[in-house]
Amino acid sequence: MKIVVLDGYTLNPGDLSWDALTQLGEVAIHDRTPYNDIAARCAGAAVVLTNKTPLDEATLNQLPDLKYVGVLATGYNIVDTAVCKQKGIVVSNVPGYGTGAVAQFVFALLLELCLHVQKHSDEVMNGKWARSVDFCFWDYPLVELAGKTLGIIGFGTIGQKVADIAAAFDMNVMATGRRQTDQSHRKNFKWVNLDELLQQADVISIHCPLTPETQGLINAENLKKMKPSAFLINTSRGPIVNDADLADALNNNIIAGAGIDVLSKEPPLADDPIFTAKNCIVTPHIAWAAKEARGRLMATVISNLNAFIAGQPVNVINN
Repeated sequence: MKIVVLDGYTLNPGDLSWDALTQLGEVAIHDRTPYNDIAARCAGAAVVLTNKTPLDEATLNQLPDLKYVGVLATGYNIVDTAVCKQKGIVVSNVPGYGTGAVAQFVFALLLELCLHVQKHSDEVMNGKWARSVDFCFWDYPLVELAGKTLGIIGFGTIGQKVADIAAAFDMNVMATGRRQTDQSHRKNFKWVNLDELLQQADVISIHCPLTPETQGLINAENLKKMKPSAFLINTSRGPIVNDADLADALNNNIIAGAGIDVLSKEPPLADDPIFTAKNCIVTPHIAWAAKEARGRLMATVISNLNAFIAGQPVNVINN
C-alpha cells in the first residue's frame, strides 16, 4: 500500500517519529508539496495524508487509486469531502488533540494584552529600570482579569476548556454556540445571543468553526458593538475576522486590543492591514503546535489509519 504525506513538516519538523507510519506500507514523506506537484506525488497512492495542502476536485479526479485521506488537523476545509464521498474515499480528521494547547495559548495572548510582560521586560533590559527614580514603573496599562466577563463564541471542547481556565481567574463567562448544552455545573456562566455577548464581554475569544455563516462574523459592524475597553482573541480560523476591519477598530480605539494567532491568508501578505494595527499581538498559527499536542496528533493519525485498514474507519467526516 502506497502512503503519501504531502506536508509533514509542520506536524513533525524533526522532533517526532514517523516510524509507526512506515510500518503500514510504502511511505513517501514530503515536507511540503506545491499544488502543481500534488497529483504526480500521489499517483498510485491508496492513502494520502495532508495538513494544509489542498485536495480539490481537479486533483482528486487524477487519483483513481485513492481510498483514504487522513487530515493532519481538526479542520478539513482543504479537502473536497463531497467529491471524496462520491468516489468512495474515506476522509478522517483528528479532533481534540490540541484542546489544552489552544486553551493555554488563549491565555498567553490575553495575559500579554493585560500585562505587557514582554514590553516591560524589554524596557528593563534597555536600562529604564536602572535609571528609574522610583522602585518600579509601568508604561502600559495593567489589567486584572478577576471579575471581568469572558465571552466565548463557539462552546465546543476548546471553548469549554477556555471557560474552565477563566473560572480559575475568577472571571464571569458567557457563551454563544450552535447548541446550548447543560452548563449548570459552572458558576457565573450564562448563555447569550451574539449581540449580548459583543456588547457585554470584556474579552471575546473565538472558538467556532469556519462556515459560510461565520466567515467575516467579526466585521466593522460587530466590532462597533464591543466595549472600547474590550480585547478580542482569535485562535480559531482567520477568515472569521475581517483583518482590515479589525485594524481600523484598533487604530480608532473602537476596541482596546487583540491577540490573533490566525489570519485570513496564511502566510499573510506583507501589506496585511493587521500589521498596522495598534495594540495587536499576531502569532503565526502556533496555538496547536506544542510538542505534546503534536504527539497526540501523530498518534491519532496512525490510529485513524489503522482503523481504516481494519475496515472500521473512525473520525470520519464524510459519511
